[in-house]
Amino acid sequence: MCQPRSTMAKRHQQSLLSTLTLLLLSLSLLSATPQDDRYQQEQDSPITRFQHYLRINTAHPNPNYTAAISFLKSQAQHHHLQTLTLEFTPNKSILLLTWPGSNPSLPSILLNSHLDSVPAEPSKWVHPPFAAVRSDDGKIFARGAQDDKCIGMQYLEAIRNLQAENFVPVRTIHVLYVPDEEIGGLDGWAKLVASREFEELNVGFVLDEGQASPGDEFRVFYADRSPWGLVIKAKGMPGHGSRMFDNGAMENLMKSVEVMSKFRESQFDVVKAGLAANSEVISVNPVYMKAGIPSPTGFVMNMQPSEAEAGFDVRLPPTADPDLLKKRIADEWAPATRNMTYQIIEKGPIRDYTGRPLMTLTNDSNPWWSVFKQAITAVGGKLAKPEILPSTTDARFIRQMGIPALGFSPMKNIPILLHDHNEFLKDTIYLNGIKVYESLISSLSSYGGASL
Repeated sequence: MCQPRSTMAKRHQQSLLSTLTLLLLSLSLLSATPQDDRYQQEQDSPITRFQHYLRINTAHPNPNYTAAISFLKSQAQHHHLQTLTLEFTPNKSILLLTWPGSNPSLPSILLNSHLDSVPAEPSKWVHPPFAAVRSDDGKIFARGAQDDKCIGMQYLEAIRNLQAENFVPVRTIHVLYVPDEEIGGLDGWAKLVASREFEELNVGFVLDEGQASPGDEFRVFYADRSPWGLVIKAKGMPGHGSRMFDNGAMENLMKSVEVMSKFRESQFDVVKAGLAANSEVISVNPVYMKAGIPSPTGFVMNMQPSEAEAGFDVRLPPTADPDLLKKRIADEWAPATRNMTYQIIEKGPIRDYTGRPLMTLTNDSNPWWSVFKQAITAVGGKLAKPEILPSTTDARFIRQMGIPALGFSPMKNIPILLHDHNEFLKDTIYLNGIKVYESLISSLSSYGGASL
């Protein structure tokens, strides 16, 4: 059937318009390709990958471990790393990434970090704590920016760069992500070190987290203080608020607090005199007190309670004698002669399997220390005097097995902000840390001491 001329003309115009549209679109795509490439690079860079990890909320009490492990596994695929997920406690998975060495019979190198972080109070932050906002001056604000998602990603970025240079490690490299460091590590590292899977890793040396340095030198830690939770309870006869009598519960508890405060002052005096660092003495800090008879408007004011309780955070350096401290608690701080009882909650080991203090040697008798120092020097870094970490990390479980471990986070010229409001890490410091880990991984994994 013959079509009307107007219809044919209309279709011809539509065909010309479609052709012109496709031509313009092609030209547009050709001209936009360089910009798109740059945009894609900006979207997938060391900084944006770090921000992605920070935006996964792994803060207690409800850490999203599933999303964090999924993201890390996707990164591992890009690096052609072997992956293994372990779970010794339900919903607390451990992720192990492995880069096989050319001589897997040698003891391996393990790089440790933790997935979890402490809670954050959004109202106290200048930016939302899980938005990973990057300010104009390069500060990346996020919970976990310093403690310690930074090193977890820097390990991977360093491996990415080494692989791009066709570097092949002699020793096998393991990268480990554990779930519960911030709440004691009892379902993570404590169970991992007792497992067959850990034994098969044949670990010779471990790098774990450290702390930022406000100065120009990197800080390095050869030991942690061991945490104790101390609960002291006092009992006594209840009585009228006006009476004065011996061995009341509150009276006995206050006597204990007074004695413990004097001990705390004596330890603090040593620090203030410059004779020891804060991490080298025993710290005793009260964290709660429970006593009194509740009433609808508060507490009954004319009645002395029959029970009183207080809790203390106690930290022991590896040089302290735990048995002597236990004797002091029993004889002076909570004596049974004053109707007192106590409970010590030991959160992890105090000594290694041979009974020695949990310390890694930082002298030339430890070849790993020499390799570590040389690797830092090779990238123009300087090390401060090795320290005992004032707080506690999972490294204590590693040292318990007699395996040397150093706490190290390559952050300098920045405030120490772990667990603080507005925790941040500058982008330049983060990127420099990747270069530091490149040097450390290549040096440690290439060290040929077969006996180590």
